[in-house]
Amino acid sequence: MGAPGFWCECWTRNLDDDKPPTLFASYDAHTEVEANNWVSTILRTISPALDTGTSEEAWERLYEHRVNSRRALLRRVPWTVSVIHSRTLISWTLSPVTYLPLTQRQGMELPMCAYAFRPHRSRTTE
Repeated sequence: MGAPGFWCECWTRNLDDDKPPTLFASYDAHTEVEANNWVSTILRTISPALDTGTSEEAWERLYEHRVNSRRALLRRVPWTVSVIHSRTLISWTLSPVTYLPLTQRQGMELPMCAYAFRPHRSRTTE
C-alpha cells in the first residue's frame, strides 16, 4: 500500500519566446503543511532576485491563497500559483500523489531480459 503525499514543482518560462517551461526545482512532500511550506521556502530563496513589486505580489498571492491551497490539498486537489517577473512566468504546482514502496531486489534473481540490455555506444561525427 502506498503513502499519500504531494509532488511539488516550480517552473519558469520566458514569455518572449516559444521555448517550453524549465523546471527550477521539485520536492516530494508527505503532508499538506510540508507542501505549503516548500512553496514559501522557494519564494524566500528567489525573493531577493525579484523586483519589489513582483516580490510583494507573490507574497500577497501566497498569503491570500494559503487558506484555499490548504483546503485544496486537504481535498487532494492539485493547486497552482504563478507570478510574472521581467517577462518570466514563475509557477508553483502541488499535485497529490501516492508514493509506492520500492521492491527489495536483494537476493532475487533478475529476469533474463535484464541481461539482454546493452547500452548504445555514443556516436561521434567528424
